Amino acid sequence: MRIIKKYPNRRLYDTETSAYITLTDIKQLVLEVTPFQVVDAKTGEDLTRSILLQIILELESEGVPMFSAETLKQIIRFYGHAMQGVMGSYLEKNMQVLTEMQNRMRDQSDVLYQQQFSPEAWAQFMTFQTPMMNNVMNNYVEQSKNMFIQMQEQMQNQANNMFGAFNLNSDKKK
Repeated sequence: MRIIKKYPNRRLYDTETSAYITLTDIKQLVLEVTPFQVVDAKTGEDLTRSILLQIILELESEGVPMFSAETLKQIIRFYGHAMQGVMGSYLEKNMQVLTEMQNRMRDQSDVLYQQQFSPEAWAQFMTFQTPMMNNVMNNYVEQSKNMFIQMQEQMQNQANNMFGAFNLNSDKKK
């Protein structure tokens, strides 16, 4: 595990290279899938998440953002809600699925690219794949939504069965 120390003056120090680094350098570690942890130099507190959020903020400010304002509002609404833990797990699992899809597509494209396509032809091919990937993702989201609805129904039925055993049915009035 590569340790990055964050000092009170906001400087980041890479203990492996014995040099000060920037958020851009940390972004590169992420892209290279290098395991690292950012810790407060004084307290040892793990600051990795806050540094990663800073990087995301910078990336969202550049070019085309990944998150719309509405998406960010919806994410904020989950904080403090009973579904907060479920949402975090849901997003994490979906990111894993997307990463697996990306890896498979990259592996398949490497084979195709090496065998048949010039760089220009490959770029053109990928341009036509974007709508197909959007359709695949829309289908995935719809299936995920349906599974979530089924899970809600199952939880509701279990709650009704459990509370029904205690005669806590609010429909019964005396």
